[in-house]
Amino acid sequence: MNLHIDNQCFIVGGASSGFGKATAEALLKEGAIVYGIARGADRLQSLFERYPKRFVPVTGDLTTTETLDHLFELLDGHIISGALVNAGGPPAATFLETNLEDWDAAYRQVMRWKIDFSKRMIAHFKTQQYGRLVFVESVSVKQPIENLVLSNAFRLGVVGFVKTLAQEVAVQGITMNILAPGYHATPAINRLIDKKVDTENISKEAAQAAFTSQIPVGKMGAPDDFAALAVWLLSPQSRYLTGQTISVDGGVVQGVMG
Repeated sequence: MNLHIDNQCFIVGGASSGFGKATAEALLKEGAIVYGIARGADRLQSLFERYPKRFVPVTGDLTTTETLDHLFELLDGHIISGALVNAGGPPAATFLETNLEDWDAAYRQVMRWKIDFSKRMIAHFKTQQYGRLVFVESVSVKQPIENLVLSNAFRLGVVGFVKTLAQEVAVQGITMNILAPGYHATPAINRLIDKKVDTENISKEAAQAAFTSQIPVGKMGAPDDFAALAVWLLSPQSRYLTGQTISVDGGVVQGVMG
């Protein structure tokens, strides 16, 4: 399938590992130009060395205003077709383990910067009457995950504002959707595994096996499989899909609306 994204520009958050890196690579293989953001410059370098003319490394923390200001200065005057809105999540914790400072920090890490980013991107998209936003959240927006109360709460808030905004801008050729990954073989799963090890006094192997046993397809997901769907959603081919939250979870969500 021709996704029609050759030489189109995209922003990819968390481009140095996991879903971000896999999506950046998939876009680059389709001939796109990618502005990849991550905190570790060294890990972005490998993509730049492979695609020096089409990958632009941007070192910084996407959840901060300073990095957003820097990014949009770089993008000034460029046509941007879409963005993978992606960054790390808050620490694993139960509700009783958290304090109000943890909730304030989680709001900034999970939700606030996405509102800021979306406002900037929508202003850009409106001028060209086209744009794609794909948010990477979690399957916890459909089925809460134990020990992730901060993520469970604020990612639902992201779903709420994205669904509302999608309805406001759809007529202008702008679509936005949410991918809700379950358990994948990415660095993000480690905080859940480590938490389970600590709370249940079991080995890492046993903890990983416990998570895998919850997945009907029998194994954790691969970032490349996730990226294939993300790239399609970022392409013109997804023009009739907006405001949706799509589980990518190997069947973990049990509800009929999963």
